[in-house]
Amino acid sequence: MMRSHELWETLLQNDNGFRQLVEQHQELDECLRKLSQQPYRTSTEELEKSNLKKRKLQLKDQIEHILRKQKHPSTKTSPQVSHSDLRG
Repeated sequence: MMRSHELWETLLQNDNGFRQLVEQHQELDECLRKLSQQPYRTSTEELEKSNLKKRKLQLKDQIEHILRKQKHPSTKTSPQVSHSDLRG
C-alpha cells in the first residue's frame, strides 16, 4: 500500500479533479488568511469569511474522501459530490 504522502503526490500529478480540489482549497486558505489579517471587518466581510470557511471544509472533506477511496478501494463510503459538480 502507498504511504499517504506518496498517494497525495501521485494524485496531484495524475488526477486533474484532485489537483483542482487542492488548488481551490489553497486559494480559499489564502483568502481567509488575508481576511483574518484585517483588524476590522464589516458584516459583509464576516459573512464572506464564514462562507469561505464552509466551502474550504467541503473541499477538505472531498479531498479526504478521495484519499480514503484510493487507500481502501473496496470500502464502501457515502456518496460525495463529483469533481464536475465543483464548478460554480
